[in-house]
Amino acid sequence: MDVKNVLFISQEIAPYLPDTKMSRMGFDMPQGMQEAGVQVRTFMPKYGLINERRNQLHEVIRLSGMNIIIDDTDHPLIIKVATLPSRAQVYFIYNDDYFAHNLTKELETTASPAENDERSIFFVRGVIETVRKLRWQPQVIHCSGWITVLAMAYIRELYNDDPSFRDAKLIYSLWDDDFEQPLDSRMGEKLKLDGLSDDVLADVLNKPVDYLTLNKMALKYCDAVVQNSPNVNPELLEMAKASGLPFLPYEEGKEFVMKNLEFYKSL
Repeated sequence: MDVKNVLFISQEIAPYLPDTKMSRMGFDMPQGMQEAGVQVRTFMPKYGLINERRNQLHEVIRLSGMNIIIDDTDHPLIIKVATLPSRAQVYFIYNDDYFAHNLTKELETTASPAENDERSIFFVRGVIETVRKLRWQPQVIHCSGWITVLAMAYIRELYNDDPSFRDAKLIYSLWDDDFEQPLDSRMGEKLKLDGLSDDVLADVLNKPVDYLTLNKMALKYCDAVVQNSPNVNPELLEMAKASGLPFLPYEEGKEFVMKNLEFYKSL
């Protein structure tokens, strides 16, 4: 497959967040792909601790303004954008119900975990609606981090015939980003209100959703898996390898970015 357009949906990206393996890879992947001649668009949450002035974020009025309904409540979607040194654009999904009331130095996902189910729903639906507004057609959609998992379920179940998504390969990166507090036991009900079927939600209806259960959903909908950390949960890693999905094992070093590009082309 000749890869020209890649969409990255990322949990963390440097330099907007503190430097970690995940945030550094969130920077290196779009930067490296853009330098290799691939057109890239990247999305991440606009967490409260991101300094908008220092990172030169500005709102994109033409993309903002719609409401996303979660559990019968409207939440305005605001899109902000910044530019990486490679000129690749990073779009930030923002709403002050989920991302602006963080008064600590922690990410909202850690500081207020009780809202993580809706935070994830809002983020991935915001990404999907924004890509549709952009009328852009990525050949590869690479999701990185647990907060991105639901994007793959929505795309395959609700947007599979949409021109922006119907021909895309879905890639999921495995990290050591486990969370301690399970997601709300009503998460399945909220997803059902969005149109996801009981069959899709069999593992998450009427029960708390732990890290392994959420990642099991990712393996159900992705087309391939990348191991991005040497310390992935062993049970999750075994599930991924046993799935029969194309699998790219972890390697150290920046050359791993180009290994990802070759992996995309092989699908």
